[in-house]
Amino acid sequence: MNSAQHTISPKRKALAINLDGNIYGTFAEIGAGQEVVRHFFRAGGASGTIAKAMSAYDKDFSDAIYGKEETNQYVCKPRLQKMLNREYGLMVERLDRKEHPEKKFFAYANTIATVNYDKTRKGQGWMGMRYQTAPNAEPNNIVIHIRLHDLDASQQQEAIGLLGLNLVYSCFHYEKRPMEALSSLYDNLTRDRVEIDMINLEGPDFNHIDNRLLSLQLVKNGMTDAVIFGSDGNNVHPSEVLYKKNILAIRGRFKPVTKVHLDMFQKGFDSFVKNNDLNPSDVVPLFELTLNNLHRSGKEIDEQDFMDRADLLCSLGQTVLISNYSTYHNLVRYFSTYSQKKMGLIMGVKTLEEIFLEKYYSDLDGGILEAIGIMFTKNMKIFLYPFQAEAKAEVLNSSNLTIPRTLRPLFEFLIKSKRIVDLKDYNPELLQFFSDEVVSMIKSGKKGWEKQVPGEVDKLIKSKHLFGYK
Repeated sequence: MNSAQHTISPKRKALAINLDGNIYGTFAEIGAGQEVVRHFFRAGGASGTIAKAMSAYDKDFSDAIYGKEETNQYVCKPRLQKMLNREYGLMVERLDRKEHPEKKFFAYANTIATVNYDKTRKGQGWMGMRYQTAPNAEPNNIVIHIRLHDLDASQQQEAIGLLGLNLVYSCFHYEKRPMEALSSLYDNLTRDRVEIDMINLEGPDFNHIDNRLLSLQLVKNGMTDAVIFGSDGNNVHPSEVLYKKNILAIRGRFKPVTKVHLDMFQKGFDSFVKNNDLNPSDVVPLFELTLNNLHRSGKEIDEQDFMDRADLLCSLGQTVLISNYSTYHNLVRYFSTYSQKKMGLIMGVKTLEEIFLEKYYSDLDGGILEAIGIMFTKNMKIFLYPFQAEAKAEVLNSSNLTIPRTLRPLFEFLIKSKRIVDLKDYNPELLQFFSDEVVSMIKSGKKGWEKQVPGEVDKLIKSKHLFGYK
């Protein structure tokens, strides 16, 4: 994602904040230096904005100020939250409102690690703001996670400074326009330098904002390739969910979720646990929506349609992954950045047939062989759900699906090595349940669609009048 052509310069942004006599707060930066507050000092007039600027690089000093981290990790969300709590609390505690009746308090904080000298550690970290949009108002909170892609530490520090400046500016100039605020974070920056892979907003000015929609915007606008949100609707960073975990994913349109989706998932989950000798509690299940799933007939993504599907999945207690990975090997590569444990993909026969079409891998030097090599790591299996086009048609599985002749030996090897596992205990009565047919029945007012979806989904569709229900 490239920044807009006519963005405000960093100096003008910093000066605009400094010259606003009602904005007053603290900067606390750990790890990468005081890169953000430097913009405000250089712009001039900083004494009217900055109550305090600090860094605490020494672990013991940092612990004395913010408390210890049980995980002994200091570049983490809990650390950022402790910093925001402490610094904003001190603003309220130490500054008498009688002397500052018009001030809007804020606390900016970050805890970030830049690339090391040997390039064995990539730059990443957490950044956040707690701030008021009116004196005496309850504060808002913004938390983001970033990845830094510059190869040099000094360049990463520069990127941190620009991003932090953009965050502070957006909080006070786009407070009623969160989507514009999100885009403005990339002013004078590009995705090649900084990747924002998680954002959460909360507070009185964001009560109308659904954080899941912000997750969609991150992927849709090219700020990152994948985001995750939980059944509670809050965005979570992938490391919080996937790090060193066994991962099982099912991809679909889920418009709406049907009983066949849940049968696929449950049978796939049971087989994944059994094949890998796992405890069910040690498995992270994900329902994945890709941008391809959300686009329709070349049109823009319908955000309300996305929210409808998200509501249904969350009502079933599922964790949702939104990705820009049109091919599965990129999805597996993404999982592999967080875990080297067992991985599984649940899919139908028609999807597996598409995986073995060479046309999807023209961008790879090694073509389909490279993609298959990436996809079928030593810890990855596919759990295959059968397909039946109509009631009297043949049921397709790994033994009779269509695979190009030249790739048949490779396919048979994957079957024999149990990298592709047929799901046996499926419910044959569900094979004729298709999401498109359900939506068609709902829109036309035809009865009987209720039996094809779970009870929770049935109730939600009716109560919220989803998918054209009247």
